Amino acid sequence: MKAAVFYEHGDASVIQYREVELPEIRPDEVKIEVHYASLNRLDIFVRNGSPALKIPLPHISGSDFTGRVVEVGSKVKEVTLGAKVAVNAAKFCGKCQQCLRGEQSLCRNFSMVGEHSWGGLAEYAIVPARNLQVLPEEADCRKIAAGTLTTLTAWRMLSSLANVRPGNTVLIPGAGGGLSTAAIQIAKYLGAKVIVTTSKKEEVVKALGADYVINYIDNPNWSNEVWKYTKKKGVDVVFESVGEATWEQSLRSLAKGGVLVTAGATTGFKGKTNIGLVFWKQLRIMGSTMANRREFEEAIHLLLNGTVEPVIDSEFTLEETQEAEKRLEVPDRFGKVLIRVRGCQTTE
Repeated sequence: MKAAVFYEHGDASVIQYREVELPEIRPDEVKIEVHYASLNRLDIFVRNGSPALKIPLPHISGSDFTGRVVEVGSKVKEVTLGAKVAVNAAKFCGKCQQCLRGEQSLCRNFSMVGEHSWGGLAEYAIVPARNLQVLPEEADCRKIAAGTLTTLTAWRMLSSLANVRPGNTVLIPGAGGGLSTAAIQIAKYLGAKVIVTTSKKEEVVKALGADYVINYIDNPNWSNEVWKYTKKKGVDVVFESVGEATWEQSLRSLAKGGVLVTAGATTGFKGKTNIGLVFWKQLRIMGSTMANRREFEEAIHLLLNGTVEPVIDSEFTLEETQEAEKRLEVPDRFGKVLIRVRGCQTTE
């Protein structure tokens, strides 16, 4: 099969479009003919390499993809041949205490498709059958591929962890990527007022539902603007994925008893924390990675019913994955970078 594969870690130039051999499926796995995939910051992290992440090479990344089942293992009962599916990238054992209580993203043996095992930047991919969500035939596999990982992540952060309710105020720093644009829509769906900081496409952010937009280039001390807008109360929830560059101001923006929930640190991991602020205002800082099985299914439903409409920045072919990953790293990118493998295929 053809794949976007790398044999060494490095910048986007290490990605090669070439023929590779896919292993045979195990009894509990399925083989998927990939239709669409989308890129995430995780793909850059995996490609660049890290001492903390030791994966065998060559490697095929890609955690977000849709397609059709073309082969099933001998023990598979969840899906049938020909099913149109979305992939849950979170791999779990199903046996540990966390899995048994329905918190698969806290599994002792948690790993991810596209990070710890080969992913969807290829003509075919192999995943555990339990990681699939069967889609209706009329589903837009392009949209689902563009929104699965970001929607399930934002849904867990805002709904399950931060417990956003009508009347809450949510701050989303650094809006521009797929995660933050999904978060805006989900926060509005949950009934919150949304404040966003961004440096680009303010009109698009407002169209997604943002109530108040702060340009952080014009207002580098944007937490002061948040304070003014909330009449010196602060926000109930901060949705953090930027990290070091926004961390200190994000904490300052919280109201007493507020919650900061984080799922990423694209600008660095060493955010400055005023501990006195944390205990005096009784703040909560929560981490989040992926989602459990129920939240994954709920996220797919949000995409299917149009509650979340993924913002797509650009689209490339599988052969153009090297250029697509370069685009992912461009500062003015807004929304998801999509990879078209076969396009949305039908059974007709």
